[in-house]
Amino acid sequence: MKILLVEDEPTLGDTIRRYLNGEGFVCEWVQDAIGATDKILVYEYDCVLIDIMLPDGSGLDIVRTIKKSGIVTGIIIISAKNDLDDKLLGLDLGADDYLAKPFHLSELNSRIKALLRRRKFNGENEIMFNELTIIPAAQEVKILDNTIFLTRKEYDLLLYLLTNKNRVLTKSNIAEHLYGDEIDQADTFNFLYSHVKNLRKKMVDAGSVDYIQSVYGIGYKFAEK
Repeated sequence: MKILLVEDEPTLGDTIRRYLNGEGFVCEWVQDAIGATDKILVYEYDCVLIDIMLPDGSGLDIVRTIKKSGIVTGIIIISAKNDLDDKLLGLDLGADDYLAKPFHLSELNSRIKALLRRRKFNGENEIMFNELTIIPAAQEVKILDNTIFLTRKEYDLLLYLLTNKNRVLTKSNIAEHLYGDEIDQADTFNFLYSHVKNLRKKMVDAGSVDYIQSVYGIGYKFAEK
């Protein structure tokens, strides 16, 4: 899952980014409203973590931009301002959650996972698709009740494809989701072809239908044939 962190305090921002990356997320970090807005309007994120007090504006304006632009992403406000009016305004603007500083990183992690579970998985703890079951909390994948062992990137790829089933995803979008925004500067997508090939083989060998369809010249789609 891909996250954008908008936090101007260097030590806290770096700590959160490192922690979330260690938890298996791909976390991009910017320190101002302009940088955040630029990224949000160009790239896709599963969740945006927004501080209210930024050096060049208010994080609430970023929430307004997201909603005005029709961008679909989860929003968690993280702020030292624990004022009730700010909290209510943020939620009224469309934020999904509000976490006051200081907070434990484990709580932030839990809130992100809960938000993604609500938005991506209808609040369910397991994702089921025919013979395939994914348990995100354990990062476990089962086919016909048998666990298959995937690398971190193979798991992320499968989860991204499945949560966007029946939608054609470009190679660029998939690569950015797996590795972060800077990957759009890569010369080739050979690493992506390798991930898809290995994931397909592991799934089919375990008894799954091959749901990963290649869309010539564009990317891939996860769908029943």
